[in-house]
Amino acid sequence: MNDTFRKHTVQLQFYATAPYPCSYLEDHAARSQVAVPSDLINTHVYSQLVEQGFRRSGQFVYRPWCDHCQACVPVRLPANQFQPNRTQRRVMQRNQSLKVRLMDLTFREEHFLLYQRYQQSRHSGGGMDQDNREQYESFLLKSNVASFLAEFIEDGEVRMVSLIDQLDDGISSVYTFFDPDLASRSLGVYNVVWQVGLAKQLGLPYVYLGYWIKDCRKMSYKTQYQPIEGRVKGEWKVLD
Repeated sequence: MNDTFRKHTVQLQFYATAPYPCSYLEDHAARSQVAVPSDLINTHVYSQLVEQGFRRSGQFVYRPWCDHCQACVPVRLPANQFQPNRTQRRVMQRNQSLKVRLMDLTFREEHFLLYQRYQQSRHSGGGMDQDNREQYESFLLKSNVASFLAEFIEDGEVRMVSLIDQLDDGISSVYTFFDPDLASRSLGVYNVVWQVGLAKQLGLPYVYLGYWIKDCRKMSYKTQYQPIEGRVKGEWKVLD
């Protein structure tokens, strides 16, 4: 633990939220452990928190803290060891026409419109499909750490946008949304493999992919990327 992290964690406070309905497992109650105040969580401090299983949503830094469930497993890909399988290689070939531009966290109307289409198509009824501009900016464009957007363009159109955090030991894939009319292109798969390549270019060892949940279809796909490591009982180890 470095001195910067030790200094800031003395001032950070951690509290558990009240139970709320789990977003991933039906009939489950969830709780989160939240780190505050957010203005003390810079990139170096956040890097240490991510290594301990924390994530962020906007300026809200948290990790699962459920009373009777440990289904959420923080996962990361070792960039230099990852080898795409046949399906993933085909997806990369299928999307080789995409051009990528990295940019700062600035509101762009075309991004917001794509985000709305994505939410309404993929997550209708979940609440985020009704996000207005202010909610969008709070979720994706507010950050106290080193964050940037990756914009994927084809034929002059924005096809996909990713919010990425650059950490001390890797990059963290925060959120990605894409054109819902291009489902057959498997843009989500392309994005993960592309981020592994980005981590290699930056000389960073890991791509943090959030949480893996075995019994949740939306989250179980992450073990398709191998080798993948999970943080289990306080230690990172390769998941089968």
